[in-house]
Amino acid sequence: MLIDSEGTKIGVVPINVALEKAEEAGLDLVEISPTAKPPVCKIINYGKYKFELEKKAKESKKNQQIVKLKEIRLQPKIEKHDYEFKLQHVKDFLEEGDKVKITIRFRGRQMAHTYLGEEVLLKFEEDLKEFGTVEKKPGIEGKSMSMIIVPSLKKK
Repeated sequence: MLIDSEGTKIGVVPINVALEKAEEAGLDLVEISPTAKPPVCKIINYGKYKFELEKKAKESKKNQQIVKLKEIRLQPKIEKHDYEFKLQHVKDFLEEGDKVKITIRFRGRQMAHTYLGEEVLLKFEEDLKEFGTVEKKPGIEGKSMSMIIVPSLKKK
């Protein structure tokens, strides 16, 4: 099955006739669908065809948005100013469109009072409601407790 450069179907022709037609047009004979019965071939400029495919791939890659995961570390006993400072950093990250992982590290006897860390994380969640939503609720992993916040979709 042969298709010419304008896209009109010529019909089923022998391979040597198809090659002659492609040579007359000064273009390439490209097999589009080898598994079809009969195989489908098209007369096109192969270099231009590859260039167009690469151009489309680049364009689709350009439109992708890369989401980074930023991490903020703190202690369960955090002062008000330090909390506000870290909160502002988290807000900035969320406004840029990045995910934020807030981690609280427990040392020594602090492991007996993990509820203090959970209170700090829940306070972060409450203060960041308008900037993002919680993707992963606070949970303990070894000697640290963390949660992940993703930016709100209101930005666009």
